[in-house]
Amino acid sequence: DVASGALLWTRKLTRTASDGVDIQPVAYGDLVFASSVPVSAAGAYRGGDRGVLYALREDTGEVAWSFDTVDSSDLWGNPEINSGGGAWYPPAIDAGRGRIYWGIANPAPFAGTPGYPNGSSRPGPNLYSNSLVTLDVASGTLDWYRQATPHDIFDHDLVHAMLVDVRDGAGERRIAVATGKAGVVIGHDPDTGAVLWTTPVGVHENDQMTVLAGPTQVLPGLFGGVLTPPASADGVVYVAVLNSPATYEPEVPYGLGGSFGTMNGEAVAIDAATGAVLWDVEVPGDPMGGMTVVNDLVFTATYQGQVIALDRATGETVWTWQAPGGINGWPAVADDLMLWPIGASNPSVLVALRLPR
Repeated sequence: DVASGALLWTRKLTRTASDGVDIQPVAYGDLVFASSVPVSAAGAYRGGDRGVLYALREDTGEVAWSFDTVDSSDLWGNPEINSGGGAWYPPAIDAGRGRIYWGIANPAPFAGTPGYPNGSSRPGPNLYSNSLVTLDVASGTLDWYRQATPHDIFDHDLVHAMLVDVRDGAGERRIAVATGKAGVVIGHDPDTGAVLWTTPVGVHENDQMTVLAGPTQVLPGLFGGVLTPPASADGVVYVAVLNSPATYEPEVPYGLGGSFGTMNGEAVAIDAATGAVLWDVEVPGDPMGGMTVVNDLVFTATYQGQVIALDRATGETVWTWQAPGGINGWPAVADDLMLWPIGASNPSVLVALRLPR
């Protein structure tokens, strides 16, 4: 209860100790949407764990419907080793169409395990991992899906989904945009899932390989690509890109972790109607602060602790502010107040900046 802080209900979504819930819930109508993932403080990507999407009743927390993001009763053939799926970030909801669009996470193990190199414990595309999955918002029935990276061996989650309205020669229309750690932004027809355009962002190296013969550096690697939420305004999509390399081996399983501070990142503006890059600028550090549009500026922030205000039209830096620690979250904005969580400081702090009028 927002007035008193009294607990109204609680609902357990995880099935095992190594399942987790790591998503911002979304309330719509009389439902609250969330997801489990195969990662928690107790373990990551343990065999048998699978991410499930949930719609909960707003008043009671009861499960209205659920959707298993692993399209396989035996977890792609080996439940003792395999895991995957779930959603890390909020879905996008189209009220007019009655649809909810989810970006789905990766399969595991990646790249492989002893005896099962290159993800061979989970043959096939490993649906619905790394897919944009579209469900009926009221019932959870699958409408369509589009997989961006079949049989992923590099942890290339398709984590973000957004709906962007554009106006061009075809008139007014809506584009379903998805992106994630593969460093590719994809525009879809919101009714059919047909791919309208595909735009790579950031540095790419060996990321199209499907089989590794030995240790191989890959870009984007662990925690690289479009890790944190993009933004959109006036038919333009803005993404923050981490150029984080990682070295993978065919029989070595990886959990969590990244090689931050290796290369500068990028901020990119993309025309949502065509997928054309409008501007692409270098960001000094690792932009883990997402992208947030405020009037004629778009903001990101880095794990090195710098808040950066960019001109929406050109990408030029308008001003910067040095935080007292690293930033790995994104802000809230109300009127001329911007609130930033500074997560990588000791202690962690919340900072309020007053934006110029």
